[in-house]
Amino acid sequence: MTEALRLERIGARPWVSATGANELRGDLRLIAEMIEPGARVLDIGCGDGTLLAYLTRKKGVDGRGIELSQSGVNACVGHGLSVIQGDADRDLDAYPTGGFDVVVLSQTLQATRNPRHVIETLVRIGRQAIVSFPNFGFWRIRLHLLVRGQMPMTDLLPNPWFETPNIHLCTIRDFVMLCDEVGVRVERGVTLDRLGRPYALRPHGRLANLLGEQGVFVLSGKRQ
Repeated sequence: MTEALRLERIGARPWVSATGANELRGDLRLIAEMIEPGARVLDIGCGDGTLLAYLTRKKGVDGRGIELSQSGVNACVGHGLSVIQGDADRDLDAYPTGGFDVVVLSQTLQATRNPRHVIETLVRIGRQAIVSFPNFGFWRIRLHLLVRGQMPMTDLLPNPWFETPNIHLCTIRDFVMLCDEVGVRVERGVTLDRLGRPYALRPHGRLANLLGEQGVFVLSGKRQ
């Protein structure tokens, strides 16, 4: 797995010491709460390893990661994390079925070439998969498109359209429909506001798709 990942973490933070969950980005904090102590975890597109470091130090997980940038890999390895470079669209096929308890794909799905295959692969290699992504159905994005007629830029989507790594942006509703189409179970869904705080909204509903700036979903294997 020597090729660089064709996916780039959005809004990656500089390295921070993992002394508390408050240091984590909103979606990462929620993801960390969802993972049991001692779990076998694969973090795909792990950036500088902030989440892996927290999970390793605070929850004693057996953590692994793959990441796009050489600088990100170097930062992770320099801090004692087991991280390699790889291509999420292809290299995940080499992982064994059920090899991990939890597979994390945070703010990365929209940068993959084949999101459908990636989702199917996540639930094959992990007992659970936790996926977070920016919601392109968020009302501020809709308003920006309506008023300005231009592709929006936000904290989660910080790049202009001609430089963005995102090639498959979706809404929360799109994501849920795709999971239904491929038969992947949605065990839990949470929508977050602009500050990364959870909304008390049903993630499958219209309000969640309108008000949530990002979604975090727990998935499991295909329905029989």
